[in-house]
Amino acid sequence: MAQNLKDALENVKDIFMSDSALATLLDYERVIDELDVYAFKNWKMGELVEGPKYEKYFVTCTWMYPYNMMPDPRGGEQLLNYNCQVLYKKDMLEYPVKPKSPKDFKDGTKIAKTKKVPIWLITITMPKSLMTEIEKGSVEVENEKLDLEDLSQAYEQGEDQEETGGIDQQGQMGQPGAAELQYEPQNLPGGF
Repeated sequence: MAQNLKDALENVKDIFMSDSALATLLDYERVIDELDVYAFKNWKMGELVEGPKYEKYFVTCTWMYPYNMMPDPRGGEQLLNYNCQVLYKKDMLEYPVKPKSPKDFKDGTKIAKTKKVPIWLITITMPKSLMTEIEKGSVEVENEKLDLEDLSQAYEQGEDQEETGGIDQQGQMGQPGAAELQYEPQNLPGGF
């Protein structure tokens, strides 16, 4: 069964007309990115041709790749480790040729002839639970949520302190004009 370019474009239009489909695709892509699938050859070259299709516990999308740019299967193995299902399929893409002469039209019409080229279709079925585990911009560490933006700002502030006040010989951050904080051990029960 040949994929039709018009159907792929219609799918993209449907996604942009639905906020929930777009949000789902952003979560879907975030999982693929966080699992480092894009580190493998040609995974970034995919074009969405079908989906997202919603099931009770899963979301499925189909991606199209040029035949000579098949994604590295090791990227798919990354997804298999997280209970995703990855299916590879060879297919044909049918698209209209650019008319340059009357021979490039179908007989008796003004419709351009079509051409078929080989492609790869990769269908990824991802658990919804995985999509919710990898949340946007946060990491859960032992029931505490850390905002990655706050974490990066803390590192930047530490760099600023190094530049302005430096670190003294005792390994403490110095800030001009700020009172030094000192730690005094307290008597804790149990001799700790």
